Amino acid sequence: MSKRRIFTAKFKTQVVLDVLSGVKSTAEACREYNLQSQVLNRWKAQFLDQAHTIFETDAQQNQEQHRLAELEQMVGRLTMELEAAKKVSAFLTSPLRPNGR
Repeated sequence: MSKRRIFTAKFKTQVVLDVLSGVKSTAEACREYNLQSQVLNRWKAQFLDQAHTIFETDAQQNQEQHRLAELEQMVGRLTMELEAAKKVSAFLTSPLRPNGR
């Protein structure tokens, strides 16, 4: 029973770039790295489908970081409000002592 090999993203990228740039043909890369052509074709398709995200990440990351900061501030504010509400609730629901204090 053979185990599946796990390839790093860096390795996959290098193999795909070698094939796309013409340094190696698909058959050469498959032979050299002992890969099935279907695997390499899937890597190429995935690489080409997601290549545009490399240049979009800066704008998206800034938007996501800004949104994350807003949400963290909201969580902090709501946590403080909840703690204050708990204290007020505990104070209002506590029975009065016999001496009235």
